Amino acid sequence: MERKVALVLGATGGIGNAVARVLASRGWEVRALHRNPEGVTARHGFDWRQGDAMIASDVAAAAEGVSLIVHAVNPPGYRNWGTLVLPMIDNTIAAARANGATILLPGTVYNYGPDAFPTLTEDAPQHPRTRKGAIRVAMEQRLRAFAETGAGRVLIVRAGDYFGPDAANTWFSQVVAEGKRPTAITYPGRRGVGHQWAYLPDVAETMIRLIETDGLDAFATFHMEGIWDPDGTRMVDALCRVLGDPAVPVRRTPWWMMRLASPFVPMLREVMEMKYLWDQPVRLMNAKLTAVLGSEPNTPLDRAVRQTLTAMRCLAPAQVVDAGNMALAAATGMGR
Repeated sequence: MERKVALVLGATGGIGNAVARVLASRGWEVRALHRNPEGVTARHGFDWRQGDAMIASDVAAAAEGVSLIVHAVNPPGYRNWGTLVLPMIDNTIAAARANGATILLPGTVYNYGPDAFPTLTEDAPQHPRTRKGAIRVAMEQRLRAFAETGAGRVLIVRAGDYFGPDAANTWFSQVVAEGKRPTAITYPGRRGVGHQWAYLPDVAETMIRLIETDGLDAFATFHMEGIWDPDGTRMVDALCRVLGDPAVPVRRTPWWMMRLASPFVPMLREVMEMKYLWDQPVRLMNAKLTAVLGSEPNTPLDRAVRQTLTAMRCLAPAQVVDAGNMALAAATGMGR
């Protein structure tokens, strides 16, 4: 039996950590690369190795003998994509080639432009309109070239905007602030515009089921449906139900203020580049995924939101109100 050893790059991030947990639960030996492993060695029992994803020799040493490399690492602070992203994927490809390993990449919708919207299948044309999108396309071109040499395999799984325990810097953390019970919900999208979300544990479970599926193409891509919010109200309504208050104020993200500040705040410049994904519906279609797996892991929305808010310290267990009590409170006016 093949020894199941995986190296996770980005194991302290949202998707990297979620994938590492699922791998460990399925009997994989999980290694994780970190510049300062002393502070994280006790987490989840992973085998932490000191190193930097930007240093090829560090990645190569950590990857020795692995059969899977999870490339879930991104530049810190959402910045410097132009100088960091491609060198990091090159280091991962070199390490995978040396070990005949599979590369698992969490994909993005950045690769696509308006000519492919609003519904995206795996074979949709990739003509991005942003710098980040062009970089992601270049990443995948390098991964395809690697897979075509026969030196290793590649799996790319795309999903909507992440949320979930330990999701860290995501759009969900802009909707509700971490560390306190929300007194308002700030929604980035326009009324009536659909948006796609993805619960991290479901994404990680999907990825590992695919990794453990025989017969996939050497370069395989799959899209997850996750949670489709057709008009921007489904996620907000779930938040209100879980909070037990149908009258929680819902505000719009002050994009105009962010635009004014973006010349002076690098992080805001990066965020503003991706605003178009909130201005129009963009939906990943999962027919190919369900044809292979039979179904897509799908945690009920209220449970996923509840677990996320609890992990964000926005909700104590005693504060949780189930949907039935929420409906009663709304009907009687007792929830206001």
